[in-house]
Formats: sequence, C-alpha cells, structure tokens
Amino acid sequence: MSSSIYTGVSRRSFMRILGAASAAATSFPALAAVQAPAAAPQGRRGMAAAGMDGSMSPDTVIISSNENPLGPAQSALSAIGQTAPLGGRYHHEETMQTVKVINDLFGLKPGYVALTPGSGGPLDLALMSNIGPDKPLVYGDPSYEQGFRAAETMKAPKYPVPLTPTFAHDVRAMVKAHPAPGAYYIVNPNNPTGTITPREDILWLLANKPAGSVVIVDEAYHHFSNEDSVIDQVAADKDIIVVRTFSKIYGMAGIRAGMAIARPDLLAKFTNVAAPARSLASISITSSAAARASLLDKDLVPLRRKINGDVRSETLEFLTKHNYKIVPGSQANFFMVDVKRPGRDFQAAMVKENVAIGRSWPAMPNFVRVTVGTKQEMEKFQTAFVKCMDMPPGTVNGASLHLPEHLIPSELYRG
Repeated sequence: MSSSIYTGVSRRSFMRILGAASAAATSFPALAAVQAPAAAPQGRRGMAAAGMDGSMSPDTVIISSNENPLGPAQSALSAIGQTAPLGGRYHHEETMQTVKVINDLFGLKPGYVALTPGSGGPLDLALMSNIGPDKPLVYGDPSYEQGFRAAETMKAPKYPVPLTPTFAHDVRAMVKAHPAPGAYYIVNPNNPTGTITPREDILWLLANKPAGSVVIVDEAYHHFSNEDSVIDQVAADKDIIVVRTFSKIYGMAGIRAGMAIARPDLLAKFTNVAAPARSLASISITSSAAARASLLDKDLVPLRRKINGDVRSETLEFLTKHNYKIVPGSQANFFMVDVKRPGRDFQAAMVKENVAIGRSWPAMPNFVRVTVGTKQEMEKFQTAFVKCMDMPPGTVNGASLHLPEHLIPSELYRG
C-alpha cells in the first residue's frame, strides 16, 4: 500500500491549489452552477426508478437502499465545483489533505487511514484479509450480508449468532461461538434492524476475544445514532478495523467516498487479498474535496440527524398507532416492520403502489426494511403500506419479480 495515502500537505500548497481551482471555476458556467444552492432532488435514482426498463414508474418512491434524500451538502457541492478544474492532473495532495483532516478529527497517527471510493471495497478487504478456511467469521444474525458473502468467497466457516432480545450483537455469545475465529463482524447501528450494540459491549469483545482475531466494526450509519464511535480504539492500537462511508448521512452515495481506519499492519494485510494496485482504489479529487468539506461542516451531522430522527419518529408513531409491529430502537435511517407474510411478496405489492421498500432477511422473513425518506415520501409510504397490509397474503407473488438485483435499488452494491 502506498504510503502517499497517509502523508499531509502544507496549508500553503493546498491553498494555492484551491485558489487556482476557484479562479478556474468562474470561467466555467457548468462548474459555477454546481456551487449554486442545491435544489431538492426531483424524481428518484437509478435506471429502474426512471422507468428505463419499463418496470417502474418514474415517480416511484425509492426507500429501499438507505440513501439520503437530501443529497450532498452545499459545502460539499461547492468543494466539488472548486476542485473539478484540477481534474486534469492527479493531485495526490488533495487526498492527503483529507486524510490529515480525518487524523486531526480522531487523534490518529499517520498511516492509520485509507481513503477510498466508498466503503464496500475496504469492507471486503478488511473481512477477506482476516478470514479463510482455518479462520472463521463470527457475525450477528440478521446483519449486513457482506459479512457472510465475504466468508463464502474466502471459504471461511461461518458462525452466525442471533441478536439479543434488544437486537444488539450478543458479544458474549459471539466469543463462545468459536475458540479461534479470524474476525468478528459488527454493524453498528445494525443493518437491517437499525439497532445499537452498546460501545461497552464492543470494548468487552476487544478485551475478551482470543488473541490473533480482529474486530471489524461497520459504522456506515453511525452518524444517525447517539452512540459513541469506537475509532478511539484504533488510536489505542487495538485489534480493530472501523469502516465508514460518506454515502449515508453525508448524502454522497453516488459520489463515492469512504474510509478504513486501522493500525498500519492491519491495513497492509489488505494487499494479501488483491494486488497492491487494486487493493484500495484511488478516490477522485472531487470526492476527496467533498468528503473533507462535509467533515468540516460542523452543522451538517446534527441537523441531518435531527431531520432523519423526526421523520423516522413520525413514521414509527403512525405504524405503532395502527397496531403494526416494528423492531424498536432504530438509530439509523431505516427501520423494520412485520408485514405478517413473506417480505418478498409484500415488497412486490408495494412496488405496484409505486413505493419501493427494502428486502427481508432469512432470520426475519416476515419483516421488511424501510429506508427513511423525506416527509412527503413517508406519507406516500404510509398510504401504500396500509393498502398492502389490507390485502390478503398471497395477493401478490414476490417470485414474479427479480429482486433486488434487477428491480429494487439496494445498498448491497455500495462499491
């Protein structure tokens, strides 16, 4: 892994680069337009959502892939506009400056951060570099599928551990699951339940796990929660890898920015999985600038956490008032609800009402996951949900749809 990812850049050289970009942006109307206040997204994302495959209406509400309907912050859009004119050259200094901001925010030493295009790639590498035929993976059930899919790829034994009654990862049961696993995988908040595993439980796992194993914590949805991060355990040189993305609260799913945070020796192991040239793909300078601007935008996270929390609370209050069963305690931008029939069938019924919701999990086959959209989107969800719940089970057969790969957008392919 190139050490150039981790080094800093002087403020003088960075400001010179940024000043040149700002001057250039004024000469390009298209770039200047990017810096204008962002309008609310019109319509929805993706080929299927646009009706290009003939299967979904252009006005379909897509609340299936845990995207942020607010999109990138204005600070990020401005940074993209200022940086884009530099795109004719590589400008590694841009990425190094963003890594320096991350180091400063979390008290990390140089060499502990890899900035990447999205978090799916580094998550795979974090998993695959620590598991194999003789190094099992222990993970919560249900949880994000990338864990057990990585285990299948690496032919690693899989040890799914049911969640606790409060839908947290059962760390004590996870330790008992196998005497010498390669890795423990924790998603916090958990996907699909949106629930929290308390920080003290993760600290207990770090203190009581067998030597040689690694704890991998996926904090993709951390900013929506009130729980403290465990990145400080990386700074303390523990056996832990934390993966984060800018796709969720920062609204940058299509811009592609993420990071893996771990000791340098754990990051270096990523190259055991893929050739160094492919192990951690380079992030674009515009994505790097947008990520840095978002990190430095002090009002962004608390404001968006409140917006998401308010809409989520209103939606869950509606469902509870109408006696629908939900998984309590979500601290993410999604939740789960019991539809009392195979989730795939209910998902198909909702699509016919122009609302695309998320999938179900084998451990909870009659529950579906729903992303929190805008207030207006969730009002449409409520209307469609009640209508579909009033349909007798079996009215719509989910097997008639090719889900989720073809029809319903999914964060499984977050890249």
